[in-house]
This record gives sequence, structure tokens and C-alpha cells, in this order.
Amino acid sequence: MGNITKLFVKLSSFFWLLKPVAKLYGLVTDGRNWLFDNQLKQSITPAIQTICVGNLTVGGTGKTPMIEFLIERYAVYGPADTYQTVTLSRGYGRRTRGFRMATSTDTAATIGDEPLQLFRKYGNRVRVTVGERRAGAIQVIEQQYPETRLILLDDAFQHRAVRANITLLLSDYNRPFYADSPFPAGLLRETRQGAARADAVVVTKCPADLSVTDQRLISNEIYRYARPGVPIFFATLRYENPVAFASAPTHQERPDPELKAVVLVSGLANADPLEAYVGQQFTLLNHHRFADHYAYSRADLDRIVSTLPNGAAVLTTEKDWVKLDALLTPAERQTWSLYYLPIAMQPLPNCADELNRFLQRATLKKT
Repeated sequence: MGNITKLFVKLSSFFWLLKPVAKLYGLVTDGRNWLFDNQLKQSITPAIQTICVGNLTVGGTGKTPMIEFLIERYAVYGPADTYQTVTLSRGYGRRTRGFRMATSTDTAATIGDEPLQLFRKYGNRVRVTVGERRAGAIQVIEQQYPETRLILLDDAFQHRAVRANITLLLSDYNRPFYADSPFPAGLLRETRQGAARADAVVVTKCPADLSVTDQRLISNEIYRYARPGVPIFFATLRYENPVAFASAPTHQERPDPELKAVVLVSGLANADPLEAYVGQQFTLLNHHRFADHYAYSRADLDRIVSTLPNGAAVLTTEKDWVKLDALLTPAERQTWSLYYLPIAMQPLPNCADELNRFLQRATLKKT
């Protein structure tokens, strides 16, 4: 069970005691949103086309796979002009402050694990930037990188100081926002009514065979809070072949290691879906669970490797790979059995074309 989910289970035992606190928390967030909605708190509309990806829920809903999906669409398979796309996130877990553009010398400590993952994967196609004050960071981007045509805002749904051109709200199929409550009685960062700000809703981590009937039932629940007619899309996570640490980060080599027995290592908000998948595909011997955005130490790595059974391999996520890889010597990277499992967001078949048309209509209208 994921760390965030564990916390929720513990708190749910005191639901009735926490409900008044959650109601007060919801009133505070509603009041803040009202101030922005009525222009009593300042916000900016960037001169550069901007897509905001976010959620209402504490914990992972697949924001990074969604950002990667957009990068693939606009920066890799779209126009090949380098660095016309910029990603901007807070850089959660970093030990630096202010605006920063990722370079080859950065680590998870300087820009955060997810931005580092994006840089190692797409750094030759996009600028990866971080800045806790998104409005100020966008102004820096506009001034220093005027060739930028698109900014992808990661985890900025509650960052009301920026009015994005397009706002994509993600909702985890396994933890839909419409069935949740504000913190601490639930996992919502604000009340469900915040969904009305979304220009589109993407239900993530769906079963690949989710029926159209079930999609309609979920859509009906979402429309209780989202604006009428807002498009709703459904997507699943596609797990790709394991990649050896030794072959990363080029992604040019896709080894077929035929892994059998693995020890899973993850630092996620909710690792249950990952564990279920790995348990189906491999012989899962053990799962070392760490907190979301966990900063691994060399002692952690030594303990994991020293207890690795003969013939087994360590399997982890891309987000954890960038942190664990930094702890290795070149010789260890080449000889130890260490792999990570890439994932990608994949729209369900009946949604793929519609999502593509929506993005085509809604984005990149500015030149």
C-alpha cells in the first residue's frame, strides 16, 4: 500500500472527527479561489502558449507521464526546432531555491527527481526548468528564451497566479476526485468544485479494457463538478521493457534481459499498481517501499544490493533510477543487475483520436 494511501487509511478511522477540519480547509481553499476568480488576487496570462497539467489530489495521478506524452507530441514528433518547448515545475524535493534551468551537472538535489528524469530523457529537445514561483519563472523564460513557443506547467493546477491557456485536470481511476474529501479527511488539495477550472479532464491509470459504459458512468460523476461539455478522456499506463542502468540514459539500447526474479525498489505516493504489474510479469521476491520523492543514500543502495538473492535483479522506476544511478561508480553501473521500468501514458483506443484533435484545436495557436 502506498505511503499516501496508508496515511489516508489511518486518517479515515477518524473521519468524523476530521470532517469539521476538512470542511474548514475546504472553505479556506474555496475562499482563495474566489479571490482569484474575481481578480482580487493578481494573476498573469503568459505571452507564451501554456498548458497546465495538475490534479485535485495529494499524491501521484500520472502527471509526469502526461508531461512526457505532451513532450512526445510537441517536441519529439512535432516541429524539430530545438528548445521551443519548456517544462516548468516546482522541483519538489530539491535543496535549491529560485529559477533554475537543468544542465548536465544537476542532480535530484538541485532540481528534483522528476525534472531530472525529464532532462535525462528529453534534455536534447526541451528546456527543463524549475521555479517554486511559477509566475516569476515564466517571466524569466519569456525574457531569456524568447524563442519558446510552449510552456508545460507540471503540477500547477492550484498555482492560480498563472492563467494557463489550457488546463488539464488528471484524476486517478483508482482514486477519483469526485469520491474524495478535502484534507485531512481525504486526499483533496481543494474541494471538488475546483474541477470547474479544467478545460479537459483525463482519467488516468484506467484498466486497458475499461468499457465505454463504465467511461460514461465515470463521466457523469465528473460532470457534477466540471463545466458542461468539457471533454473527458481516459488513459492507461503502458509499461515498457526494462532498461539496464548501464544502457541509460540514451534509450538507444533496449535490452531484452529476460528478467525473471526481481526485487522491486520504489519511492512513490502509491506503488500498489506498480507492484501488481511487476508481480504479474516477474517473480517478485521483495518490494522495498520508500516515501514519495525519497532521497536515497549510499547506505540504502548497499543494503538493497547486499541482500539481493543470487540470480535476481533490482527493478525500479524511472524517477528512482535517476537518484540511485547517481550513487553508483562506473564499474558498478556496468556490472550490477540494475534495471528501471519506463512507463508511458496511453489514451484508450476510443479516446486517442479525440484527444489528439482537442490538443490540435486548443494549443499552439500563437506563433
